[in-house]
Amino acid sequence: MISVEEAKELIKTNVFPLAIQEINVVDSLNHYLAEQIISAIAVPSFNQSAMDGYAFYFEDRNNPIEIIDEIAAGDTRTIHIKKGEGVRIFTGAKIPSGVDTVVMQELTEVTNNQLIIKDNGLKQGGNVRLKGSQINKGDVALEKGTLLSAAAIGFISALGLTNIKIYQLPKVAIIATGNELVKPGNQLSEGQIYESNTFMLQAALNKLMIQPTVVVVKDNQKETEKAIQQALQNNDLVLLSGGISVGDYDFVKESLANLNVKEVFYKIKQKPGKPLFFGKTNSCYVFALPGNPAAALTCFYQYAYPSINLMIGGNELYLPCLKLPISQQLIKKEGRAIFYKAHTNFKIVTILEGQGSDMLKSFALANCFVYVKTEIELISKDELVDVYLLP
Repeated sequence: MISVEEAKELIKTNVFPLAIQEINVVDSLNHYLAEQIISAIAVPSFNQSAMDGYAFYFEDRNNPIEIIDEIAAGDTRTIHIKKGEGVRIFTGAKIPSGVDTVVMQELTEVTNNQLIIKDNGLKQGGNVRLKGSQINKGDVALEKGTLLSAAAIGFISALGLTNIKIYQLPKVAIIATGNELVKPGNQLSEGQIYESNTFMLQAALNKLMIQPTVVVVKDNQKETEKAIQQALQNNDLVLLSGGISVGDYDFVKESLANLNVKEVFYKIKQKPGKPLFFGKTNSCYVFALPGNPAAALTCFYQYAYPSINLMIGGNELYLPCLKLPISQQLIKKEGRAIFYKAHTNFKIVTILEGQGSDMLKSFALANCFVYVKTEIELISKDELVDVYLLP
């Protein structure tokens, strides 16, 4: 068995970004940039009014100002303004050359085109967005590896770009194994349980904009091997649930060996999720997760999640981690690291009841893990602990 830290290091040295593709900016949500974007323009590209009001020379603020024109957003005329003159102007409109200040319309009085300014707190340059105040031509707009949010898409579009290079999202297959599994909505017989792992993992992948294929197979060597073989041929990542331990009906590890999946590691000194397998072929990565739901989801977030981030070129691999005080004393046995299901208000963190590897109820109430390393046996109340925030 290896440690949590060793397992994460092996993932970092064995998983690589997928191919780069060029797509329309509007389709790039939740992808990672595969290139550094350099701005070809200044934004804004002209001095711009920040509000509806009047533009004028600041030195004329204490005298009546003659309003000689009106400028709306999108007006491309070149307008010349003399000292003692000003213009009615609207938000986003180009400010005439030389004019340096805008006063909001609510703080003015206009009679017979004569503007009186009533804003005693107005400063020179007030309410003016200067050319290049957001970004200058030639500056780095976004770095390679940036996660593309709605705001990032808007920013890229404001630079005039229509297509960008991103890392492809992986094709993912989920395979659950078990004779006891029944699809929700059907009648249970004695000894059967409703299958939940594929729905759980599918939801976690959907949050990453990945739509996986899903297969459920019985505990049968031939069926298991066939399902894995097909998944390996058609996907970049395969997530298996169950069948990876050493019981008489656990056929996953044998099937992976038969299909020439190279083992990178098997079994981690952790709880939950000790029997975790990670391997690869020339074209596909494989995680064989434990069958117990809480263990499977813990392993997904700690190992498969950073692997996916590596595949899609992300700069941030892991769940966000904070140091927070714990609300209770914690005693554990030495020998294994533990990921505790927990809840935090971001001032303190509390370990939840129901830490079994099968228990999803407590996981449903959790918004974080508390991670306790192998060598630690006692944590005192209010001691700082590692807290991984769940998505």
